[in-house]
Order: sequence, then C-alpha cells, then structure tokens
Amino acid sequence: MKNPFSLAVFVAAGLLMAGCAGPEHKLGRGISNSMEIARGGELHRSIEQTAIFGTPEQGFTYGLVHGIHRTLGRTALGAFEVLTFPFPPYHPIMTRHFSTDPVYPASYRPGLMEDSIFDLDTAIDFSGGDIAPFVPGSRFKVFDN
Repeated sequence: MKNPFSLAVFVAAGLLMAGCAGPEHKLGRGISNSMEIARGGELHRSIEQTAIFGTPEQGFTYGLVHGIHRTLGRTALGAFEVLTFPFPPYHPIMTRHFSTDPVYPASYRPGLMEDSIFDLDTAIDFSGGDIAPFVPGSRFKVFDN
C-alpha cells in the first residue's frame, strides 16, 4: 500500500456507482444530447414545424434562429449531464423545455441502421434497414417491406 488515499478514492467511487442505473442513464442521455449539434434534429424540426404552422417564409428565418437556439440549448444540457453524471439527481432535467428523447422532423422516423448487430440474414449476409441514417436526407432502404 504505497498510497492509501488513491485506494480510498477507488473504493468510494466503486461504492457510489456500483449497481446504480441512474448514473448510467444520465451519462447515456447526456452523450445523446451533447451530440445534437452534429445530428441537427432540433434544427430540422424547428424549420419544418415553423414552415407548417406559420408561413413558409418564416421557416427559413424564424425557424432557423429558433432551431439554432434549441440545438445549442440541448447540446449545453447534454454537456452538463455528462459532467455531472456521477451526482444526483439522475432523472431528466429541463423536461418542460426539452423532451427526454432526441427529436426528429415529423416527416422522418429513423429505423435501425443496417448492421449485422441488429439483423443479419445468414443466406445473403445483409437485410433491411437504413443505409446511412447519419446522412441528412438518406431514406433509402435495401429491402423495404
């Protein structure tokens, strides 16, 4: 035992996080929210919803500004949750302003990415699913039933 303080820190960290699903969910939610700036779901949805419920001219002006505001807010919320995931509260915060799940435009609901983890047809080595869900506007599916 060269440094009993480091052992005490590891034991305390293990006791605080052992068997707790709360920090795990908070970290996953935080990572998902902090990636919103790259995903652009809030921006796309704000432009679409403003154009539908307002006027088409407002979609690319007010909708764009509103979407940027919501994107930055969700990204900041995600960064906060990633930094504070070991500490309570573990329930979603700011649910009045942001939904707990990532948002998508009403015109698109993503499916599973085409990968052998999700669905593998052993006869031909691939099956249906989104080809590139991370590419905006990619809705092509291999075997759409």
